[in-house]
Amino acid sequence: MFKENNAHLQEEMFNSYSSLHPKIQKRLKKTWAPIFYEHVFCQIDETLFAPLYSLDNGRPNFPVNILLSLEFIKHLKDYTDEELIEQFYYNYQIMYALGLRNLGQLYLALRTFYEFRERVYRYAVESLGKDDLIFAQFEKLTAHFLEVAQINTKEQRMDSTQVRANIKRAGRLSLAYDVLEHAVKACPLEILPEELKRLREPEYRTEVLYRSKGNQAQSRLQEVLNLGAQLLEITASSPSLLAANAIGLLERFLQEQATLDHEQHTWIAKAYKDIAPSSLQSAHDPDATYRKKAGQGQAGYVANLAETCAEENPVQFISDYTLEKNNVSDPQMRQERLPVIREKMAVTDLYTDGAYYSPEVEEQAPGITMHYTNMSGSKPAPEKLPWTAFGILDQQIIVSCPNSQHPAHSYFDKQGKTLSAYFDLHLCQQCPMREACPVKFQKKSAVLRVSQKAVSRPIVVEGLIHNNCNPPKCLKGISCIWIKVTIDSPTIPITSLAESSYM
Repeated sequence: MFKENNAHLQEEMFNSYSSLHPKIQKRLKKTWAPIFYEHVFCQIDETLFAPLYSLDNGRPNFPVNILLSLEFIKHLKDYTDEELIEQFYYNYQIMYALGLRNLGQLYLALRTFYEFRERVYRYAVESLGKDDLIFAQFEKLTAHFLEVAQINTKEQRMDSTQVRANIKRAGRLSLAYDVLEHAVKACPLEILPEELKRLREPEYRTEVLYRSKGNQAQSRLQEVLNLGAQLLEITASSPSLLAANAIGLLERFLQEQATLDHEQHTWIAKAYKDIAPSSLQSAHDPDATYRKKAGQGQAGYVANLAETCAEENPVQFISDYTLEKNNVSDPQMRQERLPVIREKMAVTDLYTDGAYYSPEVEEQAPGITMHYTNMSGSKPAPEKLPWTAFGILDQQIIVSCPNSQHPAHSYFDKQGKTLSAYFDLHLCQQCPMREACPVKFQKKSAVLRVSQKAVSRPIVVEGLIHNNCNPPKCLKGISCIWIKVTIDSPTIPITSLAESSYM
């Protein structure tokens, strides 16, 4: 039965704190414990967690504000669960932070922790996309912190980071074996043939995974795939088994990692390049995905964080967070989280790196000035002509090169969102700009390819606006102005912009 914990609001006349030496009391007041008690523990809204318990039946729950606070302290102090319980019993600072004034006042079993986490997890799964109890509590605490510290929230920054799943990323054979083993254990022993019963024996795992030679990996993988397909055929006539998560995971694995050969009725392992990044990475963590970022591959998740960053703030606070599968892009996360941030606080300026830029979401931030600190992608070589020197029509068709040559043909690949143009090879070979031109020389033509995303990205150009002078010899005189402008449509060649600036 749910019950709020308000006992800490009424202190006992005689307690462990009152028996402390006055100087020790004074020192305790200067530690983190009283601050935590006032600004964290007392601000926890226990009623958010009422749906986890019965409202009118059973014995009262263990105080939610104590359980949540201990979770915060666990990560703050980097304790294990066992260390945390020991600190709870014997560390008076922690007791004080939790509104308890007597050592040994409350008994807490380690199992109570696990049951609370399980309740929160199951509620999150059942309320997926509707209700997040932990995030709701985060919002309440953050609002309190911002108000107490008088934080300016108008300027914020956003960034993402890879979060490794709490798993050891196994090889493909090990992953296949884990998925099949889980599925076998979910089935009654009597329906399994002898070759599948072997997976219940620890020796068989050792034989398949640890005693196989390098040149046997492919054949072992095929053996596991065949056994998986056999198990799916056995369970096909049993609705109760088909509903089991382990069987569903096995079916997903086969669909993602193999292709069915209808003639031979056999599942054939796909090549690595044909496996989607969203494919299963672990039998123990089905939501983990694979992503390669900055040249590093990782299986897990991506965390997107927003933080206040106004210079006048004495401290900065994280204002928003989200955890997604790591194949979700930065622009997509910005698109989803910015409305959430704006709903609860005033934001006028958002600072991100260039990976967050996308023309599709740029117009969805009215009233917010975006600042990109570093555009994504490789930087152009200084000795090469930029693609902006080419004439481009409607961000789709390349119509001319910097030397005014028109391509033999030009087209736009809608699926790949890529612009391509084929120029006369003989003319390009004789061109004075040949060494600086980004076109690729092939047997029959010179080819330029560029992504539409790069074409639609705004660029910043610096230069002089000249006034009654000779531009090539201008020494930035008094009558000339050095400007820095943003071009919303980078399809305008820079050379044309410079010519139009001459007065």
